[in-house]
Amino acid sequence: METSRLKELIELMDRNQLEELEVVDGDQRIRLRKRPESAREVVSMTTIPAAGTPPGSSDAQGEVMAAEPRIDPELTIQSPMVGTFYRSPGPGTEPFVEVGDQIQEGQVLCIVEAMKVMNEVKSDRAGVVASVLVDDGKSVEYGQPLFLFS
Repeated sequence: METSRLKELIELMDRNQLEELEVVDGDQRIRLRKRPESAREVVSMTTIPAAGTPPGSSDAQGEVMAAEPRIDPELTIQSPMVGTFYRSPGPGTEPFVEVGDQIQEGQVLCIVEAMKVMNEVKSDRAGVVASVLVDDGKSVEYGQPLFLFS
């Protein structure tokens, strides 16, 4: 079978979200199967500086330790569930909000997709969007800050 035909079949699988495809053409038979993605595990590693070591100084191995910025939870809108973060209602459309936008309580800020359901995330307060903390299309965890208000 030609390489171009195989590429077409792979693209067909991707477009239609197929996990397996079998094609029989005369005496030729080909079966394409995607290996299921293993569950991704998020691991957080934190280096604890020695007592009395100020942030930004070197540790015993000579690595520079940066002070992690603290985000005030009172100024954030957090994800209500685990899912995929989307800034706009659909591909190629304008985001619901941009940095600097004045937001009203109840205004839709983004969508979090969970189990093929698009869930609108609405603001629980009025304010100005200071920062969008998650990239479009990225996975988010329950309680993860999505937006920072000023």
